[in-house]
Amino acid sequence: MKERMISQAVILAGGYGTRLQPFTDTKPKPMYEFEGRPFLEYLLYQIKEFGIKEVVLLLGYLPQIIQEFVGDGSAYGLNVTYDITPPEYDTGTRLKHAGPMIKDCFLLMYCDNYCPMDLEEAEKKFFSSNALVQVTAYANRDFYTKNNLCADENGKVTIYDKSRFQEGLSMVDIGYALVRKEVLSMLPDTNVNFEKAIYSALADKGLLYAFKVEHRYYSVGSWDRIRLTKEFFRPKKIAFLDRDGTLNVRAPKGEYIVKPDQFVWLEGAIDALKLLKENGYTLIIVTNQPGIARGYLTLDTLEQIHEKMQKDLSVEGILIDGIYVCTHGWNDGCFCRKPKPGLLFQAQKDLSLDLSECVLFGDDERDLEAGKAAGCHKVIQVTEENCLKKQVVQYLQEATKLRF
Repeated sequence: MKERMISQAVILAGGYGTRLQPFTDTKPKPMYEFEGRPFLEYLLYQIKEFGIKEVVLLLGYLPQIIQEFVGDGSAYGLNVTYDITPPEYDTGTRLKHAGPMIKDCFLLMYCDNYCPMDLEEAEKKFFSSNALVQVTAYANRDFYTKNNLCADENGKVTIYDKSRFQEGLSMVDIGYALVRKEVLSMLPDTNVNFEKAIYSALADKGLLYAFKVEHRYYSVGSWDRIRLTKEFFRPKKIAFLDRDGTLNVRAPKGEYIVKPDQFVWLEGAIDALKLLKENGYTLIIVTNQPGIARGYLTLDTLEQIHEKMQKDLSVEGILIDGIYVCTHGWNDGCFCRKPKPGLLFQAQKDLSLDLSECVLFGDDERDLEAGKAAGCHKVIQVTEENCLKKQVVQYLQEATKLRF
């Protein structure tokens, strides 16, 4: 793993966590468990995956519980140190107090939220701008929460509103930020919130940027988000599959599969799906079907085609678990037509997936681009020489080696 430009993570984890009472009556919020692991542990493993080795935990409320659990961080391959302040301290005051321990540039994280993100891309954007702070902003196309910022096409934040009341807000800050330490000198000596004291002022000066992500984030901040977070962290095996050219014979160029009897399986495709199912994978098809926009087939006909497909598979005891379709034309400018990753992000939200743990199989470059844009950990091309069955067998062999 190549050395990170950002080599230190600073995690704010000192508040009372009152929205998570009664759990937080006896334990700090980031110790709430999912699949037998505290939420904080997922953040620490993510930091390790980022390639960052140094972590500063800013604690306040019941700090000894976290200290005893995490220790010096060696169990995670990290070097963890602590700065402890009264639990009444707000985020800005905690950061200012920890200033002597903080490097010139660092990754700031809040103990509330988790989101798979591409830190390398975030770094590139951060260091190519004049940003003093670059927040990570969820695009929030699904209105998952209330927005608190808007940014121009270059990512420069034009409005940051912590109160979330201004008009024109289009994204939400999710608590991962790349920060230049010099901003800490802008904090007053009073007990202040970091975002409230710094972000709006930086936006006014053109020094606050946003790194936009489409992957939904998951939270331990309140009980109303716990259910989705539990589902997100539940272990899953997900395989995304293109349809035409991957599972079935493509129609001639410029034509479409418009009748159920035109859906003809490629050799070995059913065997490949059976192998994936036998190995515990959920199967999700993501397919462009512009023939609908162009009037060659209807949604009803498409459903009949997929019913035929499912019926063929049922003979082998196989079920496709989800089918996501883009029905738009080539020039409609939608977010769902591959190579754009919208279909994968739609499935991600519906099923609380971690796309960084998913695999995608497709025959077209557009499939591969969509998988990469969505952050899938493995994107595999199907060709005449390397059919779906061959690629699935090889992938499963590699996955088994990695696992064991």
